[in-house]
Amino acid sequence: MTAVIIIFGALTLLAGIVIVINPEVVFGFLRNNLDKLELHILAVVIRIVLGVLLIYQSSISKFPLVIEIIGWLSIVAAIILAVMGRRNFNRLMSWALSLAKPIGRVGGVIAMAFGAFLIYAFV
Repeated sequence: MTAVIIIFGALTLLAGIVIVINPEVVFGFLRNNLDKLELHILAVVIRIVLGVLLIYQSSISKFPLVIEIIGWLSIVAAIILAVMGRRNFNRLMSWALSLAKPIGRVGGVIAMAFGAFLIYAFV
């Protein structure tokens, strides 16, 4: 189970690096797939799986309380995304993508930091 969290952390770190170097790779992909149901489902499922794994594995991390809080926040975010419906999800994503040009690279740095934190917490 810990390996899945470390892999997720590595993928998040990698996505952050890509966003810092060339944000249009990630944001363009999201823009092109915004209207697809799969994106909404994936957003919910990944948050639920990650949240459950973080809560379940928090005791073996270097920061058990922080990891458990992140897990619960992930589950709450998944529930909110699921309940908000497709139309509001698309509006939220469109709004977030409108911020990609001015602050996209900052988000990439934050993603890199979060991915590195997850890896560090479980290695």
